[in-house]
Amino acid sequence: MPRTLQALIAVAALSLAACERPADSPPELTTGVWQAVLELPGGQAPFGLEFGREGDRYLATLINGHERVSVPDVRFDPTDGTLGLGFPAFGNRIDARLVDGQLTGHLSKLQRTEVQKIPFSATPGSVADTHAAPPQVDLSGRWAVTFTEDDGKTYPAVGEFAQRGDRLFGTFLTPTADHRYLGGHVRGREMMLATFDGAHAFLFRAEVQPNESLTGEFWSGLRSHETFVATRNEDAALPDANTLTFINKGYERFEFSFEDLDGNTVSLDDERFAGKVVVVTLAGSWCPNCHDEAAFMAPLYQKYRDQGFEIVALMFEHVGDDVEAARRQVAAFRDKFDIEYVTLLAGTSDKDQASEMLPSLNAVMAFPTTIFIDATGAVRRIHTGFTGPGTGEHYTELTNEFTDYVETLLAEAAAPSTPEPADETVTDSPADGDSAGDPAADPQPAAETN
Repeated sequence: MPRTLQALIAVAALSLAACERPADSPPELTTGVWQAVLELPGGQAPFGLEFGREGDRYLATLINGHERVSVPDVRFDPTDGTLGLGFPAFGNRIDARLVDGQLTGHLSKLQRTEVQKIPFSATPGSVADTHAAPPQVDLSGRWAVTFTEDDGKTYPAVGEFAQRGDRLFGTFLTPTADHRYLGGHVRGREMMLATFDGAHAFLFRAEVQPNESLTGEFWSGLRSHETFVATRNEDAALPDANTLTFINKGYERFEFSFEDLDGNTVSLDDERFAGKVVVVTLAGSWCPNCHDEAAFMAPLYQKYRDQGFEIVALMFEHVGDDVEAARRQVAAFRDKFDIEYVTLLAGTSDKDQASEMLPSLNAVMAFPTTIFIDATGAVRRIHTGFTGPGTGEHYTELTNEFTDYVETLLAEAAAPSTPEPADETVTDSPADGDSAGDPAADPQPAAETN
């Protein structure tokens, strides 16, 4: 056989062998936007996931409608294609593996009584449904909504939506919280909205009825399920959040005594709070609305603390019975927002147990709940819930209101005079027949504690 032919055969053999053995290059995580989904009982809850790189380090961002959430902990192992996305301040994480260019795995979602394992998958690029029905309705506007939990309990909400073509954006506001930045679509006469922000895993589906109302279902994680109905109403409104929680009769002031992260007992009677304006917030590291409030409160404290202003966060954790785990969660929460004010380990995230820990309140209806105390120690206002940046102008109005009220209380303290009367709905229970003050009429959505 001619040497030239032998050489060609040898080259071909080497090429064939190279094709048959595994590639030498390790798997790489494609940068750019991925379409991710969580498998909930009601179907797929989609969200965007964007990957970037800085040298050998991967970065990740969650995308929910207009929201962008940076993932604080991204770990990718190219030797086996495993990916970890950690959300330490929530205690949640995604673990997945890259196979044939796709990610599959699960979300571990910390709950009060369990860790839910929710199936997760992601595909590079945006996945367009070429067979989707075009929208037959425009859902833009304001809607009066009633949610019904599986036990028959109902609570009101306001839906605010903006539709662009078949894309749908918006949120639901409730008496105690908002349902975050939501993104989705309209197909024919059906709508879908979803979010995953590192904590909440929400899916809303509804159909437009012949009378133009909406009937739908809401899933949060693997356990919580509610139905809802909605009608267009540009004047839809919620109860006044400053009237839902108040100081019980027989109590002169709000009181607490809990340990900080170093094991030191802290109470409102401590010298450090004497003669100062104090805001006490009932919060939890697991609660995205509490994260929204902390992002606002941390710089507010830095701005006014030299003027006699203090903040105390009473942290009610999913892992409250495990003190060391609760301490780690709260420490991560502090780190995330560069919190310099006091955070105390108050107990578990169960609202009934929290109410028992704070008997001076008529009830703990929501996390967060924000209590404004003047320099004399008197409770001047209690705000139930917190509307976050996903609510747009409502968030701006609330944060301006909080700032103005703190400034008012500080001005009073700096120039002592007869203070304005405390809000009647704070210092006394509402008049008979007003269910807003009835602990049994707790409007808190189940999803906020799941």
